[in-house]
Amino acid sequence: ALLALDLAELEHVFDGRWFWSVERTNLASFRRADYLGADSGKTLENAVRERVRAELGREPRGRVVLLTQPRLFGFVFNPVSFYYVHDERGELDTIVAEITNTPWNERHSYVLDARGGGASASFAKAFHVSPFQPFEQRYHWKFGGLGDELRVQMTNSEAGRAVFQAELTLQRHALDGASLAKALVLCPGFSLRSVAAIYWQALRLKLKGAPFFEHPRHRTPTPKVSTR
Repeated sequence: ALLALDLAELEHVFDGRWFWSVERTNLASFRRADYLGADSGKTLENAVRERVRAELGREPRGRVVLLTQPRLFGFVFNPVSFYYVHDERGELDTIVAEITNTPWNERHSYVLDARGGGASASFAKAFHVSPFQPFEQRYHWKFGGLGDELRVQMTNSEAGRAVFQAELTLQRHALDGASLAKALVLCPGFSLRSVAAIYWQALRLKLKGAPFFEHPRHRTPTPKVSTR
């Protein structure tokens, strides 16, 4: 299960929930250390706003909603978390996609202009995610806004040809005691299953003799993002 958390309300979002907490050990918890700018000393909300300002030269002042997996039984791995940043009128302004890789546990964020209710972006890959995907790729992402249904479409291309596609579709539910309890019962090992699936797929590709691409630790390309 993924949670959509208003970062301005984060401190109290789990008040009264026995098994959920913020910055405390519990069956399910939220930790600032798991996200953007963890070492900056800033709140997550401020770190996201500053990331947007640094990339786009503006700082939308509406709410920031984080779509992510919480820690469950002390463990979390988010291949991607999304920050939906709104303007003062409540309209979607920017989407920040924060990627985490494994086993290196590195993070990188892409900032996408989402004015007009969604975002469609094409940009060069700037972060090593899979040893079975070369660095010389482009990403093509499409986002909808936060509604009753949320959809994200992602395509990787090489030399203008699509080589990988994925789609995330979620239905919206109220963030209440019943839905949180259901998440604990039905998805207790969500992050562990995600990691296991990644490594299982890697093993299958390795056994099939798929090309292996080493981590380009000394490469620091700056992606150029074109929106719409």
